Amino acid sequence: MMFRPDSIEILRDANASKALQRYFKIVEGKEKAKYLKCKELDEKIKKSREILESCHLCERRCNVNRLKGEKGVCGVLESRINSEFIHWGEEPELVPSYTIFFSGCTFKCVFCQNWDISQCPDSGLEVKPETLAKMIEKVKARNVNWVGGEPTPNLAYILEVLSHLKRNIAQVWNSNMYVSLETMELLDGVVDVYLADFKYGNNKCAVKYSKVPKYWEIITRNHIIAKKQAEMIIRHLVLPNHIECCTKPVLEWISKNLDNVRVNVMDQYRPEYKADEYEEINRRLEYNEFKEALSIAQDLGLNLV
Repeated sequence: MMFRPDSIEILRDANASKALQRYFKIVEGKEKAKYLKCKELDEKIKKSREILESCHLCERRCNVNRLKGEKGVCGVLESRINSEFIHWGEEPELVPSYTIFFSGCTFKCVFCQNWDISQCPDSGLEVKPETLAKMIEKVKARNVNWVGGEPTPNLAYILEVLSHLKRNIAQVWNSNMYVSLETMELLDGVVDVYLADFKYGNNKCAVKYSKVPKYWEIITRNHIIAKKQAEMIIRHLVLPNHIECCTKPVLEWISKNLDNVRVNVMDQYRPEYKADEYEEINRRLEYNEFKEALSIAQDLGLNLV
């Protein structure tokens, strides 16, 4: 399938236009991507590399020296790209999206559908930043979609890629959002759209299924910061047996705290990786569960994808 400029109007509805007004202007060439206007990009690269000496890019704050070969929870040392391709399966307003999948992740999700990428930080290939920048220059896509695994451990590399890139193309940060305040500061003025994951409605489920502490406090904080910095699409994957403990509080919090964001209530859950060790999530999502989740979102008046 070829990218056609007129597909912008085909895939853009009124609700998407309202929440992603600036993004569409970038796609249409009427506005510059933020990174092109960022005068502090070189300073951000310097600061991000300094953080690697005692890594606290994410809120695990492992404080290992990755530049000297010390691994934290994510296991990432050098940035490795597991795959890169034009993605047609993202939200309609994003496609075609040039997705760059990094190996490794700051989470240990027991149901991860990309576990062979997220839990294998040594897989994939090292690609020089200037080489990836040249690849981005040539692709026919609306945006660059930094994902994984998780892009957070690769922030220094991503910023260096952008220092070699001159093309006016929107930057999408596709993340679990478990990032440090220092990382949020470095992303400010660089990211055009946060494609933000909001998994759990409480800390207990986050610890049980992703092995992360203080999830609720950190994720809600970062979503508020992200909305001040850029436009947003929030993803919530509905888990079996987790409507009351996760889906409902997540959607209610978004409704109360974030204006004018797109929300994608997702029904793609399937029991992968280690999900068979947890009886309550060792099955696909039932239709009635997703219908209930969607009904909650609609009743709250959320701007749904």
